[in-house]
Amino acid sequence: MSEPILDIAGLTKVYPGGLKALDNVDLTIRKGEIFALLGPNGAGKTTLIGAVCGLVRPSSGTIRAFGHDMGREWRSARRRIGLVPQELATDMFEPVMRAVSYSRGLFGLAPDPARIEEILRSLSLWDKRDERIMALSGGMKRRVLIAKALAHEPDLLFLDEPTAGVDVELRKGMWRIVDEMRDRGTTIILTTHYIEEAELMADRVGVIAKGRLLMVDEKDAMMARLGRTEAHITLARPLDALPPSLAQYPVELEEGGTSLCYRGGDGTGRGKAEVAEITKALIAAGIDYTGIDVRESSLEEIFVSLLGEEERAA
Repeated sequence: MSEPILDIAGLTKVYPGGLKALDNVDLTIRKGEIFALLGPNGAGKTTLIGAVCGLVRPSSGTIRAFGHDMGREWRSARRRIGLVPQELATDMFEPVMRAVSYSRGLFGLAPDPARIEEILRSLSLWDKRDERIMALSGGMKRRVLIAKALAHEPDLLFLDEPTAGVDVELRKGMWRIVDEMRDRGTTIILTTHYIEEAELMADRVGVIAKGRLLMVDEKDAMMARLGRTEAHITLARPLDALPPSLAQYPVELEEGGTSLCYRGGDGTGRGKAEVAEITKALIAAGIDYTGIDVRESSLEEIFVSLLGEEERAA
């Protein structure tokens, strides 16, 4: 297996006053993946990004990017890293084209008007290239930040809350842009409050709270392992009690015996299989049903559950 594009070990950041923003974080990022880092405000997401991008000095731990030790060979690795910050930190009086071209020059790359045009066109900014950034809408300003981050053709791109403050249509546009960047081979680390973004786009998901990385896993594996299946089976006739054949399953009668509710699959990923077994047991017991509604936990429900467990453990 090739060396990971980013390898973080034991990363800790304690600010003056004692606030521990990062607490012994270990994280490995693979080339070409989209990794979503989920966590509430103050969890340490932006501090982690800042540490990798050289904006925050860690208290301890190591960061290796592209095989370089970021503590000693920062410049060699940083030019291959792009950052789209959460805040709109850019010169608002600059025209779009000049601002994006300047960002490329900051990293020592030769001017390439054709490449800048390609980036601006991909972000639907080409028609705005001569407008001052201050005249753009909030969504377009955020696209300019992405264009500036892409100008030096990074191999690793950090998107810190990339769709914060933009409407649903622009958010969907951002998702398409991220897909295109991944198709070009860019590795992307995304922080977001919109968990649907992680559910739609990420290959792996990490959950961070109070500076601690609670879990990292493949998104689908996490949802199968920690997810929950809920099924409501509408019965043709009310039941006074459950048949003995269903005693082994987490089911109960609801709505006056007219509905059978299953809630299970926790930690096993067996939810759908058990629902199928329950329907077979009903048929074998001569119990008719007229409808069945099955739903799986969303990533958001798993995320909220993990944070709840962290709060209870604190």
